[in-house]
Amino acid sequence: MRQFMGDLQSIRRNRLAVLAMSDTSELVKCWKTLGVDPEFTMPRAPQTGIVGLRGRIGGGGDAFNFGEATVTRATVKLASGSIGHAYALGRDHTKAKLSAIIDALCLDDDWSARIEDNIITPLRNQIESRDERRAAETAATKVDFFTMVRGED
Repeated sequence: MRQFMGDLQSIRRNRLAVLAMSDTSELVKCWKTLGVDPEFTMPRAPQTGIVGLRGRIGGGGDAFNFGEATVTRATVKLASGSIGHAYALGRDHTKAKLSAIIDALCLDDDWSARIEDNIITPLRNQIESRDERRAAETAATKVDFFTMVRGED
Protein backbone atom coordinates (compact mmCIF):
# COMPACT_ATOMS: atom_id res chain seq x y z
CA MET A 1 0.00 0.00 0.00
CA ARG A 2 2.87 2.37 0.81
CA GLN A 3 4.28 2.08 -2.71
CA PHE A 4 0.83 2.72 -4.19
CA MET A 5 0.42 5.89 -2.12
CA GLY A 6 3.86 7.01 -3.26
CA ASP A 7 2.76 6.57 -6.87
CA LEU A 8 -0.36 8.65 -6.30
CA GLN A 9 1.68 11.39 -4.64
CA SER A 10 4.14 11.38 -7.53
CA ILE A 11 1.33 11.60 -10.09
CA ARG A 12 -0.29 14.47 -8.19
CA ARG A 13 3.04 16.27 -7.76
CA ASN A 14 3.73 16.00 -11.49
CA ARG A 15 0.21 17.15 -12.38
CA LEU A 16 0.47 20.19 -10.12
CA ALA A 17 3.92 20.99 -11.54
CA VAL A 18 2.50 21.01 -15.08
CA LEU A 19 -0.36 23.27 -13.98
CA ALA A 20 2.06 25.63 -12.20
CA MET A 21 4.39 25.88 -15.21
CA SER A 22 1.63 26.31 -17.79
CA ASP A 23 0.50 29.55 -19.36
CA THR A 24 -2.82 30.70 -17.88
CA SER A 25 -4.47 31.34 -21.26
CA GLU A 26 -3.57 27.83 -22.43
CA LEU A 27 -4.80 26.34 -19.14
CA VAL A 28 -8.15 28.12 -19.51
CA LYS A 29 -8.44 27.02 -23.15
CA CYS A 30 -7.82 23.36 -22.21
CA TRP A 31 -10.23 23.65 -19.27
CA LYS A 32 -13.02 24.88 -21.56
CA THR A 33 -12.68 21.74 -23.72
CA LEU A 34 -14.03 19.70 -20.77
CA GLY A 35 -17.24 21.73 -20.69
CA VAL A 36 -17.67 21.33 -16.95
CA ASP A 37 -18.49 23.87 -14.26
CA PRO A 38 -18.35 22.11 -10.89
CA GLU A 39 -19.98 23.56 -7.81
CA PHE A 40 -17.38 24.49 -5.19
CA THR A 41 -16.58 26.64 -2.19
CA MET A 42 -13.26 28.25 -1.38
CA PRO A 43 -12.03 27.52 2.15
CA ARG A 44 -8.95 29.52 1.13
CA ALA A 45 -9.54 32.02 -1.66
CA PRO A 46 -6.49 32.85 -3.78
CA GLN A 47 -3.89 34.57 -1.59
CA THR A 48 -0.66 36.12 -2.75
CA GLY A 49 2.44 36.19 -0.57
CA ILE A 50 6.20 35.87 -0.62
CA VAL A 51 8.33 32.78 -0.09
CA GLY A 52 12.03 32.68 0.69
CA LEU A 53 14.28 30.88 -1.78
CA ARG A 54 17.37 28.98 -0.73
CA GLY A 55 20.19 27.79 -2.92
CA ARG A 56 23.18 25.51 -2.52
CA ILE A 57 26.73 26.27 -3.53
CA GLY A 58 27.59 23.98 -6.41
CA GLY A 59 24.15 22.36 -6.21
CA GLY A 60 25.01 20.28 -3.14
CA GLY A 61 27.15 22.44 -0.88
CA ASP A 62 26.35 24.92 1.85
CA ALA A 63 22.89 26.48 1.75
CA PHE A 64 22.45 30.23 1.35
CA ASN A 65 19.52 32.65 1.10
CA PHE A 66 18.99 33.32 -2.59
CA GLY A 67 16.06 35.73 -2.58
CA GLU A 68 12.27 35.86 -2.53
CA ALA A 69 9.49 35.01 -4.95
CA THR A 70 5.84 36.00 -5.16
CA VAL A 71 3.49 33.00 -4.95
CA THR A 72 -0.30 32.63 -5.08
CA ARG A 73 -2.11 29.73 -3.42
CA ALA A 74 -5.72 28.56 -3.38
CA THR A 75 -7.84 25.78 -1.87
CA VAL A 76 -11.24 24.66 -3.16
CA LYS A 77 -13.79 22.19 -1.88
CA LEU A 78 -16.11 20.59 -4.42
CA ALA A 79 -19.74 19.76 -3.63
CA SER A 80 -18.64 16.09 -3.58
CA GLY A 81 -16.32 16.88 -0.65
CA SER A 82 -13.04 16.62 -2.61
CA ILE A 83 -10.49 19.25 -1.65
CA GLY A 84 -7.87 20.59 -4.05
CA HIS A 85 -4.86 22.81 -3.46
CA ALA A 86 -2.61 24.75 -5.82
CA TYR A 87 0.38 27.09 -5.78
CA ALA A 88 1.66 29.19 -8.67
CA LEU A 89 4.52 31.66 -9.02
CA GLY A 90 3.32 35.23 -9.41
CA ARG A 91 0.01 36.91 -8.66
CA ASP A 92 -2.27 34.94 -10.98
CA HIS A 93 -5.41 34.23 -8.93
CA THR A 94 -7.21 32.66 -11.91
CA LYS A 95 -4.45 30.12 -12.44
CA ALA A 96 -4.26 29.18 -8.75
CA LYS A 97 -8.05 28.80 -8.43
CA LEU A 98 -8.45 26.77 -11.62
CA SER A 99 -5.47 24.57 -10.73
CA ALA A 100 -7.02 23.86 -7.32
CA ILE A 101 -10.34 22.91 -8.97
CA ILE A 102 -8.50 20.55 -11.31
CA ASP A 103 -6.60 19.06 -8.36
CA ALA A 104 -9.87 18.41 -6.52
CA LEU A 105 -11.52 16.86 -9.58
CA CYS A 106 -8.57 14.52 -10.07
CA LEU A 107 -9.35 12.79 -6.78
CA ASP A 108 -12.10 11.04 -8.77
CA ASP A 109 -10.61 8.36 -11.07
CA ASP A 110 -12.98 9.10 -13.97
CA TRP A 111 -12.21 12.82 -13.89
CA SER A 112 -8.52 12.14 -13.41
CA ALA A 113 -8.29 10.26 -16.71
CA ARG A 114 -10.29 12.91 -18.61
CA ILE A 115 -8.19 15.73 -17.16
CA GLU A 116 -4.95 13.90 -17.94
CA ASP A 117 -6.02 13.48 -21.59
CA ASN A 118 -7.59 16.90 -22.16
CA ILE A 119 -5.55 19.22 -19.95
CA ILE A 120 -2.33 17.81 -18.51
CA THR A 121 -0.96 16.05 -21.60
CA PRO A 122 -1.51 19.02 -23.97
CA LEU A 123 -0.04 21.44 -21.42
CA ARG A 124 2.95 19.15 -20.78
CA ASN A 125 3.58 19.00 -24.55
CA GLN A 126 3.45 22.81 -24.78
CA ILE A 127 5.87 23.17 -21.87
CA GLU A 128 8.30 20.69 -23.44
CA SER A 129 8.10 22.50 -26.80
CA ARG A 130 8.69 25.85 -25.10
CA ASP A 131 11.69 24.44 -23.23
CA GLU A 132 13.15 22.92 -26.39
CA ARG A 133 12.71 26.21 -28.26
CA ARG A 134 14.45 28.14 -25.47
CA ALA A 135 17.28 25.61 -25.38
CA ALA A 136 17.74 25.96 -29.14
CA GLU A 137 17.74 29.77 -28.89
CA THR A 138 20.30 29.59 -26.11
CA ALA A 139 22.48 27.10 -27.98
CA ALA A 140 22.51 29.42 -31.00
CA THR A 141 24.29 32.06 -28.90
CA LYS A 142 26.90 29.67 -27.50
CA VAL A 143 30.49 30.76 -27.93
CA ASP A 144 33.30 28.19 -27.75
CA PHE A 145 36.54 29.58 -26.37
CA PHE A 146 39.84 27.87 -26.95
CA THR A 147 43.48 28.62 -26.36
CA MET A 148 46.14 28.35 -28.98
CA VAL A 149 49.69 27.68 -27.93
CA ARG A 150 52.21 30.00 -29.59
CA GLY A 151 55.62 28.46 -29.82
CA GLU A 152 57.61 27.01 -26.98
CA ASP A 153 57.77 29.64 -24.26
